Amino acid sequence: MFDTAQHSHRRLNALTGDWILVSPHRALRPWQGQQEPPEAEQRPEYDPTCYLCPGNTRANGSVNPQYASTFVFDNDFAALQLDVPAGGLHRGLLQAESETGLARVICFSPRHDLTLPEMSAAEIRNVVEVWTREYLEIGAREDINYVQIFENKGQIMGCSNPHPHGQIWAQGTVPVEPAKESVQQASYWKEHGRSLLTDYLVTELEEKTRVVLENEHFVVLVPFWATWPFETLLLPRRHVTSIEQLTDAEKDAFADALRRLTIRYDNLFQLSFPYSAGLHQRPTDGEEHLEWHLHMHFYPPLLRSATVKKFMVGYEMLANPQRDVTPEWAAERLRAQSEEHYKTAVK
Repeated sequence: MFDTAQHSHRRLNALTGDWILVSPHRALRPWQGQQEPPEAEQRPEYDPTCYLCPGNTRANGSVNPQYASTFVFDNDFAALQLDVPAGGLHRGLLQAESETGLARVICFSPRHDLTLPEMSAAEIRNVVEVWTREYLEIGAREDINYVQIFENKGQIMGCSNPHPHGQIWAQGTVPVEPAKESVQQASYWKEHGRSLLTDYLVTELEEKTRVVLENEHFVVLVPFWATWPFETLLLPRRHVTSIEQLTDAEKDAFADALRRLTIRYDNLFQLSFPYSAGLHQRPTDGEEHLEWHLHMHFYPPLLRSATVKKFMVGYEMLANPQRDVTPEWAAERLRAQSEEHYKTAVK
């Protein structure tokens, strides 16, 4: 009898239309491949050499204020710029178009040593408020049609500065991944008159096997189609298209879910757990986009331990993504973690 917990199979990502190969039996194979040294845990509250700490001088000569809460500034080395001239290259198969946009950095806290799971719920709630403000402010520009809010946490995720921070990249076009999600969600909305993720959440709450945690307004789960080993999806129970539509109570619950999830991540391998995470929400092109359902993706790379990372290579690059452990197994591991951070837990 076919069993998804034992036999190789494909799963459809309903949000993107992509397929993923799941090979649960491969998790038993011995590992003699690359192992990453764990990132150093001890950091000072303030680092005089850090470009992001309060009062310090950044690489471009600007001086940070003595900020006491979340601090936002325009990225000194922005990947997107507003003053790019219009133009492009259109020569048969050679196609290029100029892209305008902006990039900002969000320092979550003045403290150099505090990541999200070690911040208080009130401090994380302030980050949520800043995300909301920035989405509204940047999205109101006529030359911006998508606002991508995200965080790269940890050196192995390419984070260039250890001071806990996130970023915003906003641009004139809708990027590839949100564009794929737009197509899928619009198609579902047209056929059913409901958001895709509303119906998906109903299914997950009925099955419970992939749910990691929940509160009054939010649910965190390992999606049925998860690609990364401990990937999660953070969803509001209510159908909202963007972060600006959340009530104060829902923002409180958002902060609570973020804190509880990231604590579980850190507790999994007893280290500051690396990941790339980001909000997906409706484009800011002036359209209503009722098909969109706000959500947040977490893509952590660690597979078996603090030192074994999942690499996207070979088959994943040339064919389609593949995972060795099932999403159900990953959800069970995350559910089993304490919600008290391992650094403060009584030994």
